[in-house]
Amino acid sequence: MITLTRSGIIACRILLLLALIATTYATTAELTHPAVTSINDKFAHFATFFILSLLADLSFQKRGFDWTIWAPLTSYGLLIEIIQYQIPYRSFSLLDWAADGGGVLIYGLSIFWIKHIHFAGKKQQ
Repeated sequence: MITLTRSGIIACRILLLLALIATTYATTAELTHPAVTSINDKFAHFATFFILSLLADLSFQKRGFDWTIWAPLTSYGLLIEIIQYQIPYRSFSLLDWAADGGGVLIYGLSIFWIKHIHFAGKKQQ
């Protein structure tokens, strides 16, 4: 994993905060045009939470990508859906929440893969 300087960690924390604000706004604002397809919408959920996971992981490097990072992110995804249920022009979707969780899960698995899987062609010592 990338090791950041103190200023790099602060920059990632600022980016994480901005990403959370932008995500909250985007998920609660009235849509001017609906998502083109359900697949694009689910991919957007997946990609957003993959990026949020990356920023959270880089922001709190000493902690590692453990439950103290992935649990709040998946809870945030559920909170968004609950808020959308209360908004007349939005709707609650378990599939959206699953796509959010998928982004978090795949990020976590990719870290494991990068750290623990030996690539073909790597010289063994």
